[in-house]
Amino acid sequence: MHGAEGYQALSRGAVLFDRSDRMRMRLSGPKAVELVNGMVTSDVAALAPGRGQYSAALTAKGKIVADPRIFLTGEGLLVDVGAAASRGWREMVAKYVNPRIAPYTDVTSETSDLAVAGGNSAAILASVLNVGPSALKSLEPLAHLAAEFEGAPLMIVRTPEISVECYDVITPAAVAELLRSALLVAGAEPAGAELWTVLRIEAGRPEWGPDMDDTTLPQEALLDELGAISFTKGCYIGQEVVARIHFRGHVNKLLRKLRFVTSSLPSRGAAVVDDTGAVVGDVRSRGVSPKCGGVALGMIRREVEPGSTLHARWDGGEASVQVAGEKKGATA
Repeated sequence: MHGAEGYQALSRGAVLFDRSDRMRMRLSGPKAVELVNGMVTSDVAALAPGRGQYSAALTAKGKIVADPRIFLTGEGLLVDVGAAASRGWREMVAKYVNPRIAPYTDVTSETSDLAVAGGNSAAILASVLNVGPSALKSLEPLAHLAAEFEGAPLMIVRTPEISVECYDVITPAAVAELLRSALLVAGAEPAGAELWTVLRIEAGRPEWGPDMDDTTLPQEALLDELGAISFTKGCYIGQEVVARIHFRGHVNKLLRKLRFVTSSLPSRGAAVVDDTGAVVGDVRSRGVSPKCGGVALGMIRREVEPGSTLHARWDGGEASVQVAGEKKGATA
């Protein structure tokens, strides 16, 4: 389904994304929370059952290895990350988690993740999974509740990663195809990665790989603004760098939303320059939104004001790009 068709489906009711390529890992045992808390930027020790957190795992120099979502369930922790970040997360766990005191299992192959998004998403899930739509709508971001389908246990997560109402359903792989069929019959329409990317850009949410990697500081990717960093918890890997930036300084570039008008998409990594020709950043994720036109995330020098017009240049193309937001002192 193309972008315009996906938007039409969202306005009609809901769309269905398959996010099963995300890596999912379960960690258990009385030390699981303590050990994961020492690895990541969020305060895992503060999690209550049924809640979740966005977080980051860092190198000792404060660069992002992975950006996991961490959920506390009755069985321990469920952690998931995007496919591109899965290797980094696995390596961190293998290095810092002793499986004798906090057993961990990669459950990616035995589980699936189907996401339903759109204004009618809660009603469709409620009709298929026999849960109240109000219970779904009242979930806070990354909070989750248990349900069943064909006798199999599911976890429904309120997902804040895109610009519309969305729920991930993490399900045993054995019933995933049956669940997918039931959701389609109930009115969800299939959609693909292109639409997800556009909705994610509109929400200003970075993805590990296209927007940030192990050369990126958390504050550059706005992970502090997205609630992924606790500045009051105890020690974790890379904390000194993160704290020093927060309390004593700042980063020199920030991930910003960009808009552009061009017949072709800028390539990832396209240079962003100012009117003098000086390079002030580069393009990261990009797409075409039926609502907003060309949209992208770009890593841009912090001194560039919101509302500024810049230029993206790449082999075979050029486009004017505007940094989202209003210039300081602008009036309506």
